[in-house]
Amino acid sequence: MYEQSVYGTPESDVDDLIRNAELRAEIEPYIDESVNRIFLRSFPIRFENEFLASMLDWESAPVEPIYRWFEPELRIPAPESLPDEKLSLILFDLINKLYDKKIVLDFTDHLSDRELYGLIYRGILPSREKNLRHRSSFIHWDCSYGDSDIWLAYYASDDDREQWSDCYDEPLPQKQIPRYHRDLPQCPF
Repeated sequence: MYEQSVYGTPESDVDDLIRNAELRAEIEPYIDESVNRIFLRSFPIRFENEFLASMLDWESAPVEPIYRWFEPELRIPAPESLPDEKLSLILFDLINKLYDKKIVLDFTDHLSDRELYGLIYRGILPSREKNLRHRSSFIHWDCSYGDSDIWLAYYASDDDREQWSDCYDEPLPQKQIPRYHRDLPQCPF
């Protein structure tokens, strides 16, 4: 009589071991000393396989403009060619399409619809990023482009502003209420 594994049947354990060998062979060309520092053998084989598969996906993923992540390619009209009403309709459809590709937009409420559309048109869609086949996490696109003055003025809490002031000993921008509140699809950081 055999004892069943905690992780599955003996047959699935064998399948996991075979898959592990396949993954290790496929990822071998990409392995360097940083990978050797991870003690994979201390994890259950199924978790190790998930980790190796995600590494292989990362290493083999093409770097391409985000507009090419879509089938057909996501080509949108230039912002200056659209009247405000049509631009706003296209914008929210566009935001949902980006979310479907696991891209969320953060810190957008200081931008008008036209400014946000322009940022997507000129900054996000042509940006070259890894196009992972099995993306499990979201890309958070900082629509303030890391501008600390924008973040401090529109998004930072009073505590955040105080800590910033204590740390950098610089004057803070005046706190402002964002003019364009949007209820965009979000996910946790």
